[in-house]
Order: sequence, then C-alpha cells, then structure tokens
Amino acid sequence: MDIETPKGAEGAARIAPQLRSPQVVVSAGTASLNLTLAVCDYEHVRDLAGGVVGADGITLTPLVFPSIEEITFRFTRNLEWDVSELSFGKYIALTSQGKAAMIAIPVFPSRVHRHSAIYVRADRGIRSAKDLEGRTIGIPEWAQTAGIYVRGFLAEHYGVDLASISWLQAGVDEAGRDEKVALKLPSGIRYQARPDTSLSAMLESGEVDAAITARTPIAFAQSGGKIVRLFPNYRAEEERLFRKTGVFPIMHLITIRRTVFEQYPWIAMNLFKAFEEAKRRCFARLRDFTCARVPLPWGAAIADEIVAAYGPDPYPYGVEASRPTIEAFCRYAHQQGVTHKLMTPEDLFPPEVRATAKV
Repeated sequence: MDIETPKGAEGAARIAPQLRSPQVVVSAGTASLNLTLAVCDYEHVRDLAGGVVGADGITLTPLVFPSIEEITFRFTRNLEWDVSELSFGKYIALTSQGKAAMIAIPVFPSRVHRHSAIYVRADRGIRSAKDLEGRTIGIPEWAQTAGIYVRGFLAEHYGVDLASISWLQAGVDEAGRDEKVALKLPSGIRYQARPDTSLSAMLESGEVDAAITARTPIAFAQSGGKIVRLFPNYRAEEERLFRKTGVFPIMHLITIRRTVFEQYPWIAMNLFKAFEEAKRRCFARLRDFTCARVPLPWGAAIADEIVAAYGPDPYPYGVEASRPTIEAFCRYAHQQGVTHKLMTPEDLFPPEVRATAKV
C-alpha cells in the first residue's frame, strides 16, 4: 500500500488546517481518499465507524469521542479532522457570517425532542412556561442548539417574552465555559456571561430560577426534589408539539472541511449514502425480536410501535424529509441573534446532497 503525501514534510507541517489536503491511499492499483471522521458513539453510526459499511472511494479513519462538546470545540477551533459531527447551532452561526471553514451534509446523528431540557427550582412557583417570564435563567451557551429550539418553542408556541428574562451563561457543571460564535443579540435581551460559576452551582444557590440545558446538570440529580423539570411528563408534550408542527429537533449534523469538499465534491453524496446504510442496518437490528439488541425490555416492540406511528424511517436524513425542522431552526436562530441573517436549507447544504437520483 502506498500513501501519497504533500511534498516536503516541513512544508506540510506548516499548512494551515483549512488548506490541508487528505491523503490518497493506493492499494493493488486502486486509489481511495483517506478521510478522518470524528463522531460520537452512536448505534446508528456504528457500522460505518467500525468498517462494516463503507463509502465508495473513501477509506475512513474513525475517531470516536465521548462528547459532542470536545468534537465541536476542537473542530471549530483547529479543524483537526476532515469529516466531523458538529453542533447545528455552531454551524448555522458560522455559515451565516460568511464562508465557513466547513460545509454540512444532511446527516443528523443526534435528533432529540427538548421539553425535558428545562429545569426549575421547585420553590419558585414556576408551574407553566409563562411563569418563566421575569425570571433569571441559566444557559450553557446562547448558541447551544438545544437552547435555540427551547427558546423558539417557548416564544412561538407558549407566548413567552424572551426579553423579560435575565439570561446567565455558564458551564453546566464546570466554570469557564464560553460562547464559540459571535452573537448579534436582539434589542432588549439581557445576557451576562458568568465564567466564574456553573449552572449547577447557581441552581443550588438559588441565583437562577431555572436552567435550559441539553446535558442534565448534576444539581438536578442531587437535589432531592428541590430542582425539577418544568414538564414532568415531557414526552407527552413533545409528542403533542411534534404532531402539530412536524418539527423533530436536529441537534448535530455531519460536516466536511470546505477545502476537502471543494477538491472532491463527490464525497458528500458517498458519505451521505454510507451514513444512510449504517442507519438502515441499525433499524433492522433494533426491530429483530430474535435477541435483545439493546439491554432494555421490549426494545424491538417499542421500535415497531414507533415505526407504525411515524413511518418506516422515523429518524430521517436528507433535506426534504426534515424541511419543517430545518426551517424552524433557521427562524429561531435568526430571531435570537445566533445568525447574522435569516438562513434557508439551501444556504446550509450544497446542491450535491439536496436531492438523490431516482430509478
């Protein structure tokens, strides 16, 4: 096997990360593009990351991480790999500001309904969404994807005035977290960064009345009922809003370093198809009654119930199948000053992956 490398090792080391070219691997007279892939550990990506499913013309070097926070932090700052899972909020913000260093394909490894993400102190009399008005609420980042959806839902479907709230930004359980993108906050929004503390600490002390966060704060688990979810039966509320709007929140998407995509545009669709096949194989496993594919009782039965209610692919990739969700997120992100202009699905994904061939 031969690997083609840039001329001059010292010169290659100085190449800016956004300009770095992937290696071409040659084996038995056939060449493939070696791409590094950073992704969290998902059941529906496992076959691709493990090499069971391949992408035509591509040799993948998978890097599996325990958290999206590390992937997003390192990729947005350093572009350390070629293909990366990325926070939707960070991607849409960067893309709205100009030519971002990465471009997305409509593969969504994490989609999560987020009514469960609102935590309130039980002693503050907060019983409904409207009760959040006039309160102090903690957030890990204004541009966190989950928070963008939650604030959008609160404003659009529950009539909550976001400008009436004092927003404090801090790490969930650790001090020192900061925003990763430049914001253009709407007039009237009261926002303060608190790098000296955490959401858990402020919930425990009572400095905040509530917190909106995708990651469950330690304070909630240790509170003994002093901190509760705003929606105790969050699943019922999530299903109600989903049936009304068709919005199934996209948390993360798959992105490619822009210079790699521009040099090899065919990799976008080939990667899309490979992720799709890995997901298809995952669903086939989950719906297999022969043995327990996940360590939960009735796992296969639940998978069948969801398919019966929401269709054969209840976790769709692709732009058209997710257009209501993408358009809602574009709207929320712009209204909240995360994007510098109103984006559209066509602004976010290249034409190479916005449609597939039909036979």
